[in-house]
Amino acid sequence: MTRRTPRLSRLRRVMPEGNTSGKGSRPAEARGGRPRRRGAQPKVVALGGGMGLSASLAALRRITGDLTAVVTVADDGGSSGRLRDELGVLPPGDLRKALAALCGDDDWGQTWARVIQHRFQSQGDLHEHAVGNLLIVALWEQLGDHVQALDLVGRLLGAQGRVLPMSAVPLELQALVKGHDPDRPDEVDTVRGQATVALTPGEVQSVHLVPNDPPAVPEAVDAVLDADWVVLGPGSWFSSVIPHLLVPELLEALTQTKARRVLSLNLAPQPGETEGFSPQRHLEVLGRHAPKLALDVVLADEAAVPDRDSLTDAAKRFGAMVELAPVARPDGTPRHDPELLAAAYDRIFRMHGRIGPWR
Repeated sequence: MTRRTPRLSRLRRVMPEGNTSGKGSRPAEARGGRPRRRGAQPKVVALGGGMGLSASLAALRRITGDLTAVVTVADDGGSSGRLRDELGVLPPGDLRKALAALCGDDDWGQTWARVIQHRFQSQGDLHEHAVGNLLIVALWEQLGDHVQALDLVGRLLGAQGRVLPMSAVPLELQALVKGHDPDRPDEVDTVRGQATVALTPGEVQSVHLVPNDPPAVPEAVDAVLDADWVVLGPGSWFSSVIPHLLVPELLEALTQTKARRVLSLNLAPQPGETEGFSPQRHLEVLGRHAPKLALDVVLADEAAVPDRDSLTDAAKRFGAMVELAPVARPDGTPRHDPELLAAAYDRIFRMHGRIGPWR
């Protein structure tokens, strides 16, 4: 995208003064949050998509002010899918969710988080479109630049971090699935589309992207190479986590970076996509898709690991050690608690990091 329009100069003049990098435009004191710590902070890059990435970002923004989200762009369902089909744009939904997760806990941040997540309810074409999706796509068309537009939305929201797409082209997720058709339980079919893969009743054996060698966004590659820590997961394993490993330039950056790498496991198998998966099975399928990937730490909720020895053995194949911590919400739902997950990340960064302390 290269087209630019003059009218955006008027918008820039009414935006808050300050940081223009997309990492938040006002100091924490002005937003009502706690002051940012002086001195070095870990540079953290989080990769994923959907609600899993949102949970990780909500935790990470509590412990560092130098945070970048790299988001999958293969969504083809709901509002994102409709905008993608009609306008030929990247699906904005997971990018919107990441931006909402980076909003602060003050009135400004929470108001904007609710606004961009708001979905219209009507009998017409706007039904179920999210406000943030429309805003992001409008800025893409106005600015002609994916990264600059997302940075501008981040400034508007006061986002405490930066959001980048993993690729600048819309991607189609395809999967080889055994038993996708219940009437043919032993046959392997090619299933197309992230929304369909996520809900398949069959056993997902592998996934790939179309095109199969999509270009990575350069800023995403640079962020991974420049990071102190890279966090992969949690999230839908085949449709949000593994796709990052299928972008050649991004996988190369993940294997070459001097950053330490954390894999954050899900709290429970996902119905359809990873039904019946053990924690170690998640690692096994990850390794099949990226056999050269090394990890430093595998983070899991201690209550979600019935066989610690098997998980430890699976982690060793990546060169990683296992950290168990209570990171689930206390209400019993399979969702991460932001404060508990932040505490777990903070402890890992301190115990295993090459630099620090950061406060």
